Amino acid sequence: MVSARRVLGRLAYGTRYDRVPWGQRVYVRPGERLVREAQWRWRLRRAPVLPLEDYQADLPLGEIEEFLACMMCGDERQQPLFRPAGEKWRYRVVRCPSCGFLYRNPNIRPERLGDLYATGYSKFLTGKYAANRQRRYDLTMQAFSPILDAGEGRRLLDFGCGAGLFLELAEQRGFDAYGVDLSPDSVAQANERLTKARAFYGAPEDVPEIAEGGFDVITLWSVLAHLPRPLDDFTRFRSLLAPGGVLLILTVNARSLLLKAYGSAWSGFTKNHLMFYSSDTLPTLLRRTGFAGVGYAPHYGDTVEAGTSRLPDPLRARLRRAVEATDGGNMMRAMAFADDEAISRWGGALKVRRLRESPASAPLESAGH
Repeated sequence: MVSARRVLGRLAYGTRYDRVPWGQRVYVRPGERLVREAQWRWRLRRAPVLPLEDYQADLPLGEIEEFLACMMCGDERQQPLFRPAGEKWRYRVVRCPSCGFLYRNPNIRPERLGDLYATGYSKFLTGKYAANRQRRYDLTMQAFSPILDAGEGRRLLDFGCGAGLFLELAEQRGFDAYGVDLSPDSVAQANERLTKARAFYGAPEDVPEIAEGGFDVITLWSVLAHLPRPLDDFTRFRSLLAPGGVLLILTVNARSLLLKAYGSAWSGFTKNHLMFYSSDTLPTLLRRTGFAGVGYAPHYGDTVEAGTSRLPDPLRARLRRAVEATDGGNMMRAMAFADDEAISRWGGALKVRRLRESPASAPLESAGH
């Protein structure tokens, strides 16, 4: 399949794009965006839709796994699409035929989630994965400026804080910052790194300093895809936010052109990812858990946004247009607003989609990115 794809690419484009990284070619080669969108529509038309009992009948169920219906809308029907696999792991990804939500099925039982992070996870977080993490955090904070520009007098919770790479930036910006994580060795490394901020092992409700709530900001950096019970978690996040509070989300984007191009080989399908959101499905989660609005910042890729990409200016502009036309960046960056006060205070730089109407206001739209 890979060799055939390369042959077709060479026939269509010659050698003109050989120096463009694979992750950017989908966005810059003429006509490819339209081809990938058509390829995705064909995949959806061709994939069968099965009752849950038929889907699970012949599938093995691991010790820590369970079968699920759609977490967003409750539909039990399954549309099998992908079979991602890596070294010593493999799973199946299905689509909800009602709302389009993508999720792993069978999935991980919530009480066994810690099994995925009990040993060795901090080595991953501080290895190759961590090399450019703080740059990504900075770029995302810039994309949502001024919401995270200054932290003086503001409480921040980094849920899934890992080894504390973001907490380090948060305390530098003046936030009264806390973190929580399920990896005990990562928490230990975080506390060695931090000066004023503190990281804790466990769930938010187990830590008095966190359970009391009153947070102005909660951040989920590459965490959302790891949550087996998102409705429960987001209900908790909403209760922990102070009036006027916001929740920042960075996660893999289920509308990515790279997913549509590479299917099961997409980089967003990793060993510990459980659910895959887009701007179509995230609002359902936020609405059902009490948030008032959501806004997005397109993700063009870290090197493009940091100005270090070797792409010529015309190709860089073409990439940006392709991302904006399809909402197809490989990551999704979203800012959820707890209430109308949060939208009024922080929503001015974004095009905010209201998730519930207040009596005195119509949908708020302002200049986007």
